Order: sequence, then structure tokens, then C-alpha cells
Amino acid sequence: MEMETEDRRSDEASPSRLVESIKEVAGLPECRNCCKRMYGNLVRRIKLLSPLFEELRDGGGGGGEVGEEGRRGFEMLRAALDSAVVVLRSVNQGSKLYQAFQIDKSAVKFHQLTGQIEAALSMIPYERLDISEEVREQIELVHAQFKRANERMDSPDLQLVMDLDIAQRENEPDLAVLKRLSEKLQLKTLNDLKRESLAIHELVISSGGELVDCSERMVWLLRKLKESVIRENPEVAASESEKGLIKHRSPVIPDDFRCPISLELMKDPVIVSTGQTYERSCILRWLDAGHKTCPKTQQTLLHTALTPNYVLKSLIALWCENNGVELPEKQEKSRTKRSGRVASECDRAAIDALLEKLANGNPEQKRGAAGELRLLAKRNADNRVCIAEAGAIPLLVDLLSSTDSRTQEHAVTALLNLSINDSNKGTIVNAGAIPDIVDVLKNGSMEARENAAATLFSLSVIDENKVAIGAAGAIPALIRLLCEGTPRGKKDAATAIFNLSIYQGNKARAIKAGIVGPLMRLLKDAGGGMVDEALAILAILASHPEGKVAISQAEPIPVLVEVIRTGSPRNRENAAAVLWSLCSGDVEQLKFAKDLGAEEVLKELTESGTDRAKRKAVTLLELIQRAETAPEL
Repeated sequence: MEMETEDRRSDEASPSRLVESIKEVAGLPECRNCCKRMYGNLVRRIKLLSPLFEELRDGGGGGGEVGEEGRRGFEMLRAALDSAVVVLRSVNQGSKLYQAFQIDKSAVKFHQLTGQIEAALSMIPYERLDISEEVREQIELVHAQFKRANERMDSPDLQLVMDLDIAQRENEPDLAVLKRLSEKLQLKTLNDLKRESLAIHELVISSGGELVDCSERMVWLLRKLKESVIRENPEVAASESEKGLIKHRSPVIPDDFRCPISLELMKDPVIVSTGQTYERSCILRWLDAGHKTCPKTQQTLLHTALTPNYVLKSLIALWCENNGVELPEKQEKSRTKRSGRVASECDRAAIDALLEKLANGNPEQKRGAAGELRLLAKRNADNRVCIAEAGAIPLLVDLLSSTDSRTQEHAVTALLNLSINDSNKGTIVNAGAIPDIVDVLKNGSMEARENAAATLFSLSVIDENKVAIGAAGAIPALIRLLCEGTPRGKKDAATAIFNLSIYQGNKARAIKAGIVGPLMRLLKDAGGGMVDEALAILAILASHPEGKVAISQAEPIPVLVEVIRTGSPRNRENAAAVLWSLCSGDVEQLKFAKDLGAEEVLKELTESGTDRAKRKAVTLLELIQRAETAPEL
């Protein structure tokens, strides 16, 4: 029986089966959502493995010469390829918005797969395989690609992550933000949005209510994207809507949208204690009649409180709009009211009058006008467009050098609010604002310094601005704010430093400016509320050679081990990443960590940590084991 099992395992990992697995990956459809780059990179690398196993298959080889470890490598590779097919399919189907909200988790999955494939390839002794020199060279190059990819995780699209965050925080998201999301998520037409609404509906139903919070955000954002598409191209939108009305004149109502009692489309769905949803008026009549059970399941109701099912209500409203079904009256009225409010708030004449005061008024008038523009720019996306188009940005940049502290505060905060619009970012930078914003960061009032830091973070979303901001001397001033600021100011400074440090040159600037000391103080002050930020920055700086040295000199091992023992999942992950950077190639640091009990907390992390934390913990434990067997220890 044992021999049969071995034979079956060998057959499962034979070159022929591996070729089939690679072909299965190669045959998957092109990814058209936010995971496109990560998806494409993994598929491309896997396809490059094909010549090796095709040659082994055609030559009749299969691992007889590779030994036990080589056979395990083949088996691990087959398992990793099977997992890759599952992951690749899962990120390329269903709701595109859901995939966008899950992009961080998807990045971890792709990196984990890359690590599994690289580990499997490391176990295969190519020099003992009966393959041509050309194929051997190619597979070694492919293995090197997997090794490099395993050393650094593909970062999700930062602009997409920022746009999603902005779109959710704003009551009326900027049109430029929505347009970028439509492009990146391939939700550019009403038909695209209709398919997305159905995908969200299927996701919500299949999740059994586990995605309520996420689905509420998706439905809300989908509605905003639809409004954006209609505003961008009203003629096409009207044409598609008309076609929809003709095609769906008598649409079939999805079962999930019908009340189980009346079998009619629900207008005000509510949830009872058993988790079932009913039309409010129907379930109230049922309860008023003296019933104490759920009509559908016959379970006894624990209580008679009714919870509005906002997610389903929004899905029904979207379905009605897409299929030409009249919306429930309350929703239609509120929608009309919202649209009217937005349209009336952008008063070009009032903005022009404020700009006249900015340009030609006395100091008091300039201060007042800057303050009003600050509030208008904060209020909604239309105002940000109107204010910029009217030519306010260069005038506000001029006021950054005002000797009046309040005027300076208004000017930098107005630019912060305007920078939410992506096209305004370019206008602000082109107006020469970066040096002046940095000067405010260095010399302004505390409020002005905090808002200057937030403005620099907003501008640094565009990669080339990271270079300009770092070169303008922002990083030492941000570090000073990190030490001296209010709690909000410290967080603004930390966020800006983190984002700027994505650029390698700014890592060196931050290290040279002495950032490690303040970060270590924040890390050790558990009650200061800055542990998350300090660890995130340390994790990114530890990847720089100078950063590794500077952090090592600050003796961080005890606090890192303690964070891994007791911290939040994200902090444990970042602490493990820093510890891994410090201990790789440094036996003394590794021994010190082991003496402080790192081995025990790392073993626990392999069971309960995030995927990235588990990987770092496994690697660290392997380093500790190797160090124990080394002669010098």
C-alpha cells in the first residue's frame, strides 16, 4: 500500500502532469481588474517553466536521478501550481470593487505563491537533469526571477488605494478620482456597472451576510461611479438606458429581492432575529397578528426588533435603475434632493469675487478670502474644480509666504483641500508650491505645519513629486513635527514620511536626518498612539543598508520581540519584518533575539500571524536553527 501511495505521488508530480498544470495556468483568461499587474507577473513567470518540463517529458525523464529532495521539489511545485490556479481564478472573477477592496490580501496571496514556487525550484538539482544547456540556462534565469520576486512583495497600486480611500471619505467624491477608479476597474459604461451590480448582489447573497460592511461601501461607491459615468457622457448613458428599458421592459425580479410573504419586490427590507429579510409592512402585519415565529423558517423569534437591510435596499435600487423599474418613492426623492444640492454649491461668481480679494485686497481681505476658499474647497468636489479653474492656486501659493500666520494657515489648508483633486496636484506643483509648503512646515504655526505635512503627503502620491519634496528639505522638518507636534500633527508627519520613503533616495535622507531615534521613542511609548506608524516606517527603512545599521545601533531587539508577543496583527507583522532584516546575516543579533525568547514568540506567530508575518517567522526560525548548528555557536 505504501508503494502504491509513493507511485501515485510520483505520477502526480511527473513532468507530464507539471506541463498540464502550467498549461492550465497559461490558458487562464487575461485579468482585467486591479490585480492585473500581479496576476500577469505570476502567469508570465509560470509559463517560462514550461520548456524544462516539456523536455523532461519528451525525453522520458521524471526525477529518477534527482533524489528524494528533488522529488519533493516536484511535488511542492505541483501543489503550488494547483494553488496558483485557484488564486488566479478567484481574483479574476466576481465583483471588481470587491477585488479592489481586497487588493492588500491578494498581494499577500501572490507573494506567498511566489515563495512556494521559489522554494520548490530551489530543491530541484538542475545539473543532474538530462536537459539541454539552453533549457538549463533558461530555467536558472526563471528561478532567479522567482527569487527576486520573493524578496520583495509586489506593492498594490498606491494611486488606486488612495483613490478608494478618498472616494469613501468624501460625501461627494472628486470627479477626477471617480474617473480614475472607473478606468482602473474597467467600469466605464452603464453595462459595465450593471454587470458589477449583479456581481455584488451574488457576492452578498453567497456570503451569507458576512460582508455587510464591505458590501455597503461597494454599493455606495458603485452608485457614485454610475453618476460619474452619466455626467461624463450623458448622451451615451441616455442611449444605453433607453436600450435597457426596451430590453428589460418586463424584467424578472431576482428571488432575493422578493419578500417571502408577499413575493413582491421589497421597498423597505428589514431583518428579523433569525436573519431572514422581509418587506417591513408585511412582517409588521404578521407580528401584529400575534405570530411569534419567522414565517420562512418557523423558528421562534428571540425578539421582534426589525433591523433595516440597507445593503439589500441599495442593491434593489440599483437593479431598478438598471432595468427601468420605477424606484421606490422615498429613494427617488432623496436622490433628487442630493443632486440638486451638489449643483447649487459651486457658485463661480462668488469664487471670482474671492479671487479678486486675494489678488488686490488688503491683508485683512486676503485673509478672509483665503479662509472662505479653504471652506469651499473642503465642502465638495465641484468646488475644488471651480476654484482651480478660476485661477486660485497661484494666488494661494503666493500667500504661503505671508507674514500673517492666520493667512498662511488658510492658504496651506486651502491647497490641502484642493489637492484631493488629482489634476489640481499638478497645478499646485507647477505653481512652485513645494518649496513654500516646506517653508511653512519649517516655520509656520503648529496648525499650518500640520496641514503642510498633510499637503505634502497628498502631493507625494504622484511618484515624481516624492523626489521633489525630498530634495526640497521636507524630511528633517517632518521629523521635527513628528517629535513636537500634536497627536494629529505627529500622525500627519508619520504618514508623509512613510509615503516619501517609498522612494529609495528619501530613505537615505530620513536616516541621515536622524529619524531612527524618534521612531524608537514612539515605539517604546505604548500609550502615545504612534506605535503603528513607527513600526511601519521602521519596516520600510530596514530594507535600506544604512537603515539596517542605524536601527541595529538603536538596540531595538527587546521591543521588537515584545511587539511580536503582544502587538496587533499588523504590528506583529511589521516587527517581524524589521527583526528579519536585522538578523539576516548578523549572527550576534540573531543570538540576542533568541536569548530574549524570540524563538517561542516566532513559533506562535507561524500559527496566528498574518500571511506575511508567518513567512518572516518561518525564515527567522530557520536562521536560528542554522545558527545553532554553526561551529562558532
